[in-house]
Amino acid sequence: MSAVTELQSDLVLLDAYSQAVILAAEQVSPAVVNIEVNQGRNGQGSSRSRFPGAPDQRRGVGSGFIFTPDGFLLTNSHVVHQSRQLAVTLADGREFKAELIGDDPATDLAVIRITGENLLSAKLGDSQQVRVGQVAVAIGNPYGFQTTVTAGVVSALGRSLRTDSGRLVDNIIQTDAALNPGNSGGPLINSRGEVIGVNTAMILPAQGLCFAIAVNTAKFVAGQLMQHGRVKRSLIGVGGQDTPLRRQLVRYYNLPLESGVLVVSIEPQSPAQHAGLLEGDVIVGYGDQSIGGIDALQRLLTHEQVGQPAPLTILRRNEKLTLKIVPEESKN
Repeated sequence: MSAVTELQSDLVLLDAYSQAVILAAEQVSPAVVNIEVNQGRNGQGSSRSRFPGAPDQRRGVGSGFIFTPDGFLLTNSHVVHQSRQLAVTLADGREFKAELIGDDPATDLAVIRITGENLLSAKLGDSQQVRVGQVAVAIGNPYGFQTTVTAGVVSALGRSLRTDSGRLVDNIIQTDAALNPGNSGGPLINSRGEVIGVNTAMILPAQGLCFAIAVNTAKFVAGQLMQHGRVKRSLIGVGGQDTPLRRQLVRYYNLPLESGVLVVSIEPQSPAQHAGLLEGDVIVGYGDQSIGGIDALQRLLTHEQVGQPAPLTILRRNEKLTLKIVPEESKN
């Protein structure tokens, strides 16, 4: 093959890649919005704000995207949490006041809503079908530069990311599609223009380490927020921390893990108190699952566990005990 033929072949491949990114971006960009937030006082002002008021009002900006034709939008919780006013600007320049439907700091997701006509929505994909190495396109408004498109690949799947609430979110998508402040809440899409994730974080000063919440997680959370205004979860009422187990106890009781959850506090009248749990106990099992740390325990405390009795396996000093606990619904 001649050098000219090789060059032509390379150009065809590059053109195909460019066309895939162009078509995906053109399909989704009309659904991507800029969100301006008034979060109260004691913050830094913005030089361009649609909110009249005192100069010490805290304002911020972020991204989001319409995912239903009747105006429901997905974004990050950290963009809109405790907001007093929300303003949304569409890619076509239209501006709307927005209503906060609900936000979930535990997954850093939120749903807001605008009322308008001829709203274009993005199609939600299936994050279970995402593969490492496939094209990933991020759309958002970094530093206020509206509808900015960056492209890369899916770098890894199944990452875990800790949110500001302290909860660990699983099934995070890692990508090298560049994100910057202001991209938060925008969509990460595939070459077919389907949303595969909600952009949420980047690691600074590293380059190419960016993360998005998987769209299947976003679907579940959005449904809960639209129905209840919050995500229902269960709780047992303990404050705990990860702790290593003594090797003698691990061997003696044939425990599968070498760590557990040290109970450091118990809420009054909580399921933990009713079950007889004491400060200083170490939780090593819930139901039929071994517990190696607080994150593992949180993952099991879903809404389905509310009101369902379950065995709680603990170590109390040198003794292994099993208590019966009945989780209740979290009010947070």
